[in-house]
Amino acid sequence: MTNKAVAPIDSMVPGQNLEAYISSCSAIAILTAEQERELAERLYYEEDVEAARQLVMSHLRFVVHIARSYSGYGLPQADLIQEGNVGLMKAVRRFNPEMGVRLVSFAVHWIKAEMHEYILRNWRIVKVATTKAQRKMFFNLRGQKKRLAWFTADEVNAVAEELGVTPEVVRQMEGRLTSVDMSFDGYDDDDDGPALAPSQFLEDKGADPARVVMNRDASHDSRQALHSALRDLDDRSQDIITQRWLMDQKSTLHELADKYGVSAERIRQLEKNAMKKIREAMGDGFIEA
Repeated sequence: MTNKAVAPIDSMVPGQNLEAYISSCSAIAILTAEQERELAERLYYEEDVEAARQLVMSHLRFVVHIARSYSGYGLPQADLIQEGNVGLMKAVRRFNPEMGVRLVSFAVHWIKAEMHEYILRNWRIVKVATTKAQRKMFFNLRGQKKRLAWFTADEVNAVAEELGVTPEVVRQMEGRLTSVDMSFDGYDDDDDGPALAPSQFLEDKGADPARVVMNRDASHDSRQALHSALRDLDDRSQDIITQRWLMDQKSTLHELADKYGVSAERIRQLEKNAMKKIREAMGDGFIEA
């Protein structure tokens, strides 16, 4: 039912030949809604690996499209695409065909999340954004900054109002964006010699404290938002979401239909409505939960 012809494997690796890779992605047919639904159900209910492969392949062109929007960061386009492909595969693995949305709408958040993480890791040696709020500020503020000069007071206030933060937060992030990286390891021609470089005084090179704190804060925020969103649901909707999404041994639609004395389709509708309410309550944190 879906496209069987697949480009040679060497042309499907963006690092080898980017133009050939993009051309190969464009040659893969786009799935219809019916084809996508059938493949998604085979993967979700039967763990069909071939269905997962076809879903990923048919959406590679979408990753390329998103990667192009981040070309202004001066990072290799091939690397951005590779990171985006990781996000696409994560999205395909987690996609539930019963959610009532197309895969592309679900996957965009995962793809951008991987690209954002890559940009923040590689754009500067020193991290410019470590918390979820700072990461959002980084990408929004960089888009707002249209010239090389510093913001005027009026521009700071305008950006602060648009992003919903204080002017001081805007100034702080602007300083990070315009700062210059300095060597952490020292140079051989330093007067004191490279042995006295800051890197020589680290006690533990195996952990990144900023990343540990960032992950801990993000995880805590997501859990809190999820618990809050669940508490706002009625008891039946809470139970359906818990049984369908949060239990190790997940219940089927028919099992829940028997439990509540309704049809499986009615359970699916209740699940869909509950998921919509949770997405609205959690906002950006829904994908990270």
